[in-house]
Amino acid sequence: MKPFPKPSFRGGRFNRPQTPPDTHRINELITAREVRVIAPDGEQLGILQIRDALQKAQELELDLVEVSPQAKPPVCKILDYGKFKYKEQKKEAEARKNRSETTLKELRLRYRTDVGDLEVKLKQARDFLGEGDKVKFSMRFKGREAMYLDLGREKFDQIIDRLKDVATVDERSPISGRQIFITFAPIK
Repeated sequence: MKPFPKPSFRGGRFNRPQTPPDTHRINELITAREVRVIAPDGEQLGILQIRDALQKAQELELDLVEVSPQAKPPVCKILDYGKFKYKEQKKEAEARKNRSETTLKELRLRYRTDVGDLEVKLKQARDFLGEGDKVKFSMRFKGREAMYLDLGREKFDQIIDRLKDVATVDERSPISGRQIFITFAPIK
């Protein structure tokens, strides 16, 4: 006995051409019956049936691209789709290039950190700030050290004084708790 064949999904809604959600519908992929059409020079041609709009685009040897599908009726523009996608990619690349990502670098120290170690931490902080990153100095107090919060604040005041030429204080922790911190942002 032969097994039953697997059901095929040919036809109906499964056979429609699928477009990724981030791309535009072009030419025959546009599903609306009527569209508002914009010519390549920016002139409005009015509301046309989809077949008339496609015919107009074919006469000009260009593509009909749906630029605003949410509008009633959807807005389509007659243009060269390849050139349009290329310009869009260039804009994205330029935006990515100009975007600056700042990261937060954390440096830990104690209220009794000595001068030499503090110099090393400040040198690291200057390097990070020079690269455009934010720097967070954190200080944790264990056990009975919580009595010396004022010494920690004095240490932070020294750090602020030493870094005032390259950074500004972005955030300072409240005085409560067993941990205090201070965040510096580079001066623009």
